[in-house]
Amino acid sequence: MAEPTKQTESLEKLLDKNVKGEDLAEIKRILYGKELPTLDVPESAKKLAAKYNFEIQAYQFGTIFEEQLRTPRIVRVGLIQTHIVRPTSDPLKEQREAIFDRIAKLVEAAAYCGVNIVCFQELWPYPFAFATREKQPWCEFAESAEHGPTTQFCQKLARQYNMVIVSSILERAENLEDILWNTTVIISNSGRVIGKHRKNHIPRIGDFNESHYYMEGDTGHPVFQTQFGRIAVNICFGRHHPLNWLMFGVNGAEIVFNPSATVAPLSEPLWGIEARNAAITNGYFTAAINRVGVETFPNQFSTGDGNPPHRDLKYFYGSSYMAAPDGSRTPGLSRVKDGLLVTELDLNLNRQVRDYTCFQVSKQYYSNGLFPKTNFDLY
Repeated sequence: MAEPTKQTESLEKLLDKNVKGEDLAEIKRILYGKELPTLDVPESAKKLAAKYNFEIQAYQFGTIFEEQLRTPRIVRVGLIQTHIVRPTSDPLKEQREAIFDRIAKLVEAAAYCGVNIVCFQELWPYPFAFATREKQPWCEFAESAEHGPTTQFCQKLARQYNMVIVSSILERAENLEDILWNTTVIISNSGRVIGKHRKNHIPRIGDFNESHYYMEGDTGHPVFQTQFGRIAVNICFGRHHPLNWLMFGVNGAEIVFNPSATVAPLSEPLWGIEARNAAITNGYFTAAINRVGVETFPNQFSTGDGNPPHRDLKYFYGSSYMAAPDGSRTPGLSRVKDGLLVTELDLNLNRQVRDYTCFQVSKQYYSNGLFPKTNFDLY
């Protein structure tokens, strides 16, 4: 995998290098809402990160005030971003198993950090080949959401670490004429498949004309009840669509994950804004996860924007982060390195902010039939 010219490690590193003291604190206050307390990272997790070359950041979101009648609802969320491990010319099974091995190390570190729910980037078990316009060999990666090798791998990890796993795959619906979908599977901490959501909005822009492989999903805006709260998934390109975020909130989500695969020229100026805005306007926590690095493919492919044929999709810039309904957010993970972001949050903050801002959509619309009822698959 050929790397591009030297990349900026992160916005935070640039700031820390070039701005000091009160000026730095003021910039971070404006950028992030407030400076979040950090969490202690266990030595066992630090050793794994050092051995396998990934970073760990850990932060804590507080509440506006300490409630008298409700107990805290503390949840630890982990976001994992990675490079692909093997060249895209290697046998497909070897590529996927190498990524499995890599992810297992980061999930182990997440378990040491006490993570309850972990989410991976979009289509994490594979290179992001689904913009090259080549059907083979890439369609061979497609698998069952319920019984495929990726789900079985995640079920084992979920049971081992008592962790809910949010896993994005290329689904083959064998009972629907082998249709392909960009699907995220929700696996409970007991290892049971709670349900799945198929990507609502498919990009047709520049390199990313993914409709060569899969079309818009048919699952609506489901919300999944887990032991650790109600979660939903707004897959990648859906983050550009405010009504997509809205409907997950209307249906009761407390945390909405945005597993993504997006590159610097296409979206980086938007990245730190969209999920954070969604948290503010919908009164829930959001998590934005992106892959890292350049993925080079054996054959050249062309785009619809007049650029010459090429073999990569440009730079996946990582920078995964979490945002809260009060407008605060964590710093981002690295733009250049695999990483685990651990965030401790109190779900009571959602209601506190809604009481203060009154931004929420009235549930009276349910009775008028304007919105579908909540699609809970109860844990």
